[in-house]
Amino acid sequence: MSALHIPVMPAEMLDALDPRDGGAYLDGTFGLGGYSQAILDAADCTVWALDCDPEAIARGRALLDTYAGRLTLLEGRFGAMIALLQSVGVDRLDGVVLDLGVSSPQLDNAARGFSFRGDGPLDMRMTREGPTAADIVNTLDEKPLADLIRQLGEERYARRVARAIVAARAEKPIGSTLQLAKLVRDALPRAKDGIDPATRTFMALRIHVNDELGELERGLAAAERILRPGGRLVVVCFHSLEDRRVKNFLRTRGGQAPRASRHMPDTGEERPASFQVVHRRGVVPSAKEVATNPRARSARLRTAIRTDAPSWPLEDAA
Repeated sequence: MSALHIPVMPAEMLDALDPRDGGAYLDGTFGLGGYSQAILDAADCTVWALDCDPEAIARGRALLDTYAGRLTLLEGRFGAMIALLQSVGVDRLDGVVLDLGVSSPQLDNAARGFSFRGDGPLDMRMTREGPTAADIVNTLDEKPLADLIRQLGEERYARRVARAIVAARAEKPIGSTLQLAKLVRDALPRAKDGIDPATRTFMALRIHVNDELGELERGLAAAERILRPGGRLVVVCFHSLEDRRVKNFLRTRGGQAPRASRHMPDTGEERPASFQVVHRRGVVPSAKEVATNPRARSARLRTAIRTDAPSWPLEDAA
């Protein structure tokens, strides 16, 4: 097992989730099952594990005998957790944990197209459905492509990257991970931080192809509706775009959002907090964990406890 396969902050996750005997919990990003196993080993509870990647569900079936009757695997996106759980008779949970981003098996398998460490088709689809990353880079006009790379990859040289992609695809379609990675590296100055220049462009395409930020917002709203009072929401993020959305969602739902000007009239529309935020700054991994598990380097864990207030309307901004 490589360092990338080690679950990030497992002890901190368990401390935040606080699984209890008889409880019902959702692991919304099953992956290799590290969090699900930790929860099931910590308490005599039940875990429903979701993953939108059919390969993850197939691998997870090996665990069903070990946790007979306590682990259920469901294929689907965590943004659809309510419908998926209701289909198996579950309408309330004591905890939801989401470990965001791409999983280790997806990165390690060059055929999935998530990584530029090996050559493979430029795919990046977690569900194996819908447009691929190759479809995006070969069809999107230069400005929208630059906007995508800038906004989702936080790439300051996004216009330069988009221009190089458009010029290259005029000669022949871009179809492989190494082909795209070389294009990006050749278009950008050498990074002083040692990070591969292609990293941000690949991240932007992956987020776009899988609608990861939209899925996160749907998942947070769904967790709010399905958690019972006292239930816990635990989210582990790996980059600022995710973490900003989680932080803003919890700050708003926790009644900590900036208030309107004191000079404005009171409209009486303030909603009661649906969450109590546990870690205002989030929890980061220890130096020891980062040394043994490089994937943990950028991780941040946020926790909140569901109150007995009604869920906020879905149209309310997160």
